[in-house]
Amino acid sequence: MPDPTGDFSPTIRRRRLSEELKQLRTASGFTLEQAAQKLEWSRAKIANIETGKRLRPYVTDIALLLDVYNVTDTKRREALFELTRQSRVKGWWTRYSDFAGAYFGFEAEASSIATYQVGAIPGLLQTPEYTAASARAALTASDDIDRVVAARERRQQILKRETPPRLWAIIDEATLARPASASEPAVMKRQIRHLLAATEQSNITVQVLPFATGLHAGTGGPFVLLDFPNPADRPIVYLETRHDGLYLETPDQIADYRDVLDHLQGTALSPAESSHHLTRLID
Repeated sequence: MPDPTGDFSPTIRRRRLSEELKQLRTASGFTLEQAAQKLEWSRAKIANIETGKRLRPYVTDIALLLDVYNVTDTKRREALFELTRQSRVKGWWTRYSDFAGAYFGFEAEASSIATYQVGAIPGLLQTPEYTAASARAALTASDDIDRVVAARERRQQILKRETPPRLWAIIDEATLARPASASEPAVMKRQIRHLLAATEQSNITVQVLPFATGLHAGTGGPFVLLDFPNPADRPIVYLETRHDGLYLETPDQIADYRDVLDHLQGTALSPAESSHHLTRLID
């Protein structure tokens, strides 16, 4: 089975397939009930395909839907069949499904990742020992610590691609001031050195949001804003929770978080000032 990390994300392909099928049904004039009656399927089956709840639809099912929707263009049909095949691939993150949610699939194909973090360093910029300390602090079972570290390192491979995503991380000063481990203060120093090294990459920008700023637009909490290279894939705002997370996709929600991001970028120390701040922390 191919590894989608460097080429495509099955999560994104399922999302795109679902949207295209819904658009085709609407354009053909069918309601869910009418399409289901035509195929002698349940309404729920078609609804689940259109919402992505039927996670890995079969090409044969999609072919039947396209017949009902009178999609006869050979190239269009084959493109949708290929989209279906790709949506059935299992991403590497399924090996960590007990603690890794759908977010990994979205992140794997993002062209731009902008994040505001308070409490912990962004996962894509963590060192293995910081990840382990963070996992222990989150009460992760000791037997799972190594798997959490392995999954985090696997995620970070997207930054080593020939065409990596643009990563813009705004980190609250409190996150940098808090040691990763009370018994091992050197862990945080090595983490900060790692952040400094990351800023030397042209696709990575790190800004520190200082205490002196006072209250700011990010007081609502941390978030990640993902943009994708294909215009058909709508941006997503991800709000992490202890179990997977929340995904916001409406235009108003995306615009709201872009506004918050703009304010935070303007309020935080500049990238150069942030590098100086990080350097002072390890001197």
